[in-house]
Amino acid sequence: MPETTKHTYRGEFREAPGNLLKRNFFADAPNEKWLTDTTEFKIPAGKVYLSFIVERFDGMVISWVMSTSPDAELANSSLDAAIKTLGSDEHPIYHSDRRCHYRWPGWIKRCNANGTRRPLSKKGSSPDNSACEGLLKRMKVEMFFGRSWAGWSIGNFMDILDCYIHWYNEQRIRVS
Repeated sequence: MPETTKHTYRGEFREAPGNLLKRNFFADAPNEKWLTDTTEFKIPAGKVYLSFIVERFDGMVISWVMSTSPDAELANSSLDAAIKTLGSDEHPIYHSDRRCHYRWPGWIKRCNANGTRRPLSKKGSSPDNSACEGLLKRMKVEMFFGRSWAGWSIGNFMDILDCYIHWYNEQRIRVS
């Protein structure tokens, strides 16, 4: 390679678990497989970050947290909320991309304390998290893109996003 080529990948900063799901996002029962991701919504008033967890059995968003900062606390809070929904004998596989939030010691500690296995997508392989990415795209197409958010405060936007997720879980027809 020429010396001018830039590399964005500098190797692993911490050992990563393997990808147990291998793109098999089908679940036979509730709390068998969970997916997570974090996304950004940029509106004129600022940025809102959403961290959420999706149940693969029925496609429901089982927990979500919003913030104006994409920090570890955002991801940790969505995991904490999801764990509270589990019975003592439920230990789902919890799939994420390779973002640092999901490899942070606080995140790993939470997963280990609950007996949750945490496979990760392969580096640079978005299909490994495609079920979660599909929900994000659907959400943004249905409630975010194509609208002017001028004049909306961060708080108002968060209220609308929260209402959308409730609607998605309770009323939106899904065929799968």
